[in-house]
Amino acid sequence: MPSLSCHNLLDLAAAADDAALPPSSASLRLPRVMSFAAAASPTSPTSPSTPAPARRVIVSHRLPLRVAPDAASPFGFAFTVDSDTVAYQLRSGLPAGAPVLHIGTLPPSVAEVASDELCNYLLANFSFLPVYLPADLHRRFYHGFCKHYLWPLLHYLLPLTPSSLGGLPFDRALYHSFLSANRAFADRVTEVLSPDDDLVWIHDYHLLALPTFLRKRFPRAKVGFFLHSPFPSSEIFRTIPVREDLLRALLNADLVGFHTFDYARHFLSACSRLFGLDYQSKRGYIGIEYYGRTVTVKILPVGIDLGQLRSVVSAPETGDMVRQLTELYKGRRLMVGVDDVDLFKGIGLKFLAMEQLLVEHPELRGHAVLVQIANPARSEGRDVQEVQDEARAISARVNERFGTPGYTPVVLIDREVSVYEKAAYYAAAECCVLNAVRDGLNRIPYIYTVCRQENTALVDAPKRSVIVLSEFVGCSPSLSGAIRVNPWSVESVAEAMNAALRMSEAEQRLRHEKHYKYVSTHDVAYWAKSFDQDLQRACKDHFSRRHWGIGFGMSFKVVALGPNFRRLSVEHIVPSYRRTDNRLILLDYDGTVMPEGSIDQTPSNEVISVLNCLCEDPKNRVFIVSGRGKDELSRWFAPCEKLGIAAEHGYFTRWSRDSPWDTCGLAADFDWKKAAEPVMKLYTEATDGSTIENKESALVWHHDEADPDFGSCQAKELLDHLENVLANEPVVVKRGQHIVEVNPQGISKGVVVDSLLSSMVSRGKPPDFVLCIGDDRSDEDMFESIVCPSNSSVKLPATSEVFACTVGKKPSMAKYYLDDTVDVIKMLQGLANAPCQRPRQVHLRVSFEGSL
Repeated sequence: MPSLSCHNLLDLAAAADDAALPPSSASLRLPRVMSFAAAASPTSPTSPSTPAPARRVIVSHRLPLRVAPDAASPFGFAFTVDSDTVAYQLRSGLPAGAPVLHIGTLPPSVAEVASDELCNYLLANFSFLPVYLPADLHRRFYHGFCKHYLWPLLHYLLPLTPSSLGGLPFDRALYHSFLSANRAFADRVTEVLSPDDDLVWIHDYHLLALPTFLRKRFPRAKVGFFLHSPFPSSEIFRTIPVREDLLRALLNADLVGFHTFDYARHFLSACSRLFGLDYQSKRGYIGIEYYGRTVTVKILPVGIDLGQLRSVVSAPETGDMVRQLTELYKGRRLMVGVDDVDLFKGIGLKFLAMEQLLVEHPELRGHAVLVQIANPARSEGRDVQEVQDEARAISARVNERFGTPGYTPVVLIDREVSVYEKAAYYAAAECCVLNAVRDGLNRIPYIYTVCRQENTALVDAPKRSVIVLSEFVGCSPSLSGAIRVNPWSVESVAEAMNAALRMSEAEQRLRHEKHYKYVSTHDVAYWAKSFDQDLQRACKDHFSRRHWGIGFGMSFKVVALGPNFRRLSVEHIVPSYRRTDNRLILLDYDGTVMPEGSIDQTPSNEVISVLNCLCEDPKNRVFIVSGRGKDELSRWFAPCEKLGIAAEHGYFTRWSRDSPWDTCGLAADFDWKKAAEPVMKLYTEATDGSTIENKESALVWHHDEADPDFGSCQAKELLDHLENVLANEPVVVKRGQHIVEVNPQGISKGVVVDSLLSSMVSRGKPPDFVLCIGDDRSDEDMFESIVCPSNSSVKLPATSEVFACTVGKKPSMAKYYLDDTVDVIKMLQGLANAPCQRPRQVHLRVSFEGSL
């Protein structure tokens, strides 16, 4: 357990936020809880031979608590568990016997009595650990940044007209409050977390920054994150000024969960467009390689708590209300809608559709009734009041126009409604209408389906139902029997409501059975168990890798690499360099001695100078091994008389400037280009920003300047197309980073390294020192040739000193790394000056796990 003195390592918030903390906040620091009964009850001993299940730490904005005033309580409130929250319901899917600790804030009324005593009481009685936020900080964090900037934007509302739509423009001060609140959550987690054992499960967008704070403090922490709201398209997400911070925070989790594939697809697209990250799907799992870590993407909507809902439906209170409603609406066609009061639920559009239904179908007047239950708003502001006013105005107009004594077509219930009354309306209504213009999931249709199935209040209650469902709601893909509608089309929604009311009982029964089968098998326990298992799977390699933390603030990330992978220092390599006589130095060009993406790709004077210095040593053989063409490389390195060059991945090789170019010995038949080039031209014309590079031995299609998603899609299609066209040709079609390349068979950097080694051995000078530096996939062939002698046709002497080095910390066949091209040049300069240097003192570098 690290010291609490490390808590401020990621102090990102504004000084004003720190000043906002009350003087007494320091006294509310929780003592070490690992000695508490937070992980397991002290009265439940476990056998030494049977390790206790890992603890699950569930972190959400609010603790799953219900609070009521109670004068008899020492705190002035009585506390009970809120079993309606997902954060608590998911416990049913966690492993039996696994301790569960909940971390979150308290309701504002209780936060005023925050104390160590209350904290210890909640911990001991509920295994709940509260996060205390000052009232002003919480207001700016929750009602300011979360609810009036981030939440509207995640639901596709850009803050263009905040006065009328409720969305605020980005405010840096509010963002700092958001970070301060997330840091307070991280402080609480830090006080209790056992990072080697506990699994942390973070919920929803309020805590988007939390994975970065935790990863900074615990590089090997097992962190899962589930986003319960939509993840918008990358065009929307990229409008956030701190988009990289938030996206990088999600990538600092081990497992990221979404309700639908659409949300996951938008997340993957944002990763591609902002960071150039690709994803792979393997055996049903989607993974993103991110600095040596694999971030797994999970797609599964949250289910409902069947046991709890069945107990509500079967309760006597519910049965009595069902019978009352059945009698009240006898002879009517009852439809029900239940929504929170916010501008995305489409309540006004639903009422307009009801009005259109009665206009177009007069026969339904006096019969069709829509009961709309409006749950209390979760936020505050002018936009909420406008939604309420609009709903009341439209419902009053419809009722005035079509209502008669004893008949009210639209019944708006905007008071507090008990769970029993809601269940009764669900059970009594033959149709549920959900018309949200955008919603993360919405479990109302699931609840409605179960209430219709489990209704026992009426002896002859039919097991049938119909759901009119917006296509922009997260539960829509899982309910294939619903009538899907575009909520913006009032006419379409009205026609769907009419179709639902006129649907035959047999069809209603079939649709209902289809929905109930899904809902009953994909409940909240199924969802939690699946997420928990995937989180364990995503973290299984944590202790087989070494971790480095790099970056500052919200740019922080962890690099995970193999245990034998280390930085190549001049002090480490120079002694080997000095005591050897036949050295081979192999250098890639782009990304190794020259920065990737530079406008001017010609080598600098510094590069030319250090290469000449190395080549002047008669013990050295220095080669540039590149995929570039021989004419270009010859022109660039004309000042280097003794430099060897292997061009076009080794198809052309020369040992010095004045020696002739040798080919690899393959037949110089390039007729295949006549078939490949027209195909590439077809894709170039269809893909804006793509180009063709025609080398002497190869053809390369570049799409680095094209749209990332479209370019990647076109590259995959081109790869398949070329493989079919060139199936009988002696070539290999390969896909690299932003390229599709066609090369003759038998050409690779690994082959040219074997050839160079063979030549040196045949001349009686087998290399006793090999340094190979590269940065991309093609260089892995070189590394394999010198690191894995069993895969090479040439055997190096057993005493040879071999240094395979990749540029950048990433998974590689190489055993060493350098950070960037600057480090490469410094390394080469150190070697060039080594013979002239006197032995110098080697300074010990001490590194700490988790930081550089």
